[in-house]
Amino acid sequence: MSLKGFHIVFVTVSTLLCAFLTAWSFLLAPEPSTMSRALGFVGIAGLIVMPIYGVLFYRKACKILL
Repeated sequence: MSLKGFHIVFVTVSTLLCAFLTAWSFLLAPEPSTMSRALGFVGIAGLIVMPIYGVLFYRKACKILL
């Protein structure tokens, strides 16, 4: 696996982990607290930023290799 491929897989897994963090903090947390709510907002930020970063990286990587 190339470094580009590994990077894309890593960004995908990180996005899925942010989705799990968000779902856990808002839906599955045993006791709602300020910390779990803060983790939920961090997860939402990751869900927004990681796919954008992944697309920008993919576009840049394609330009470099061509």
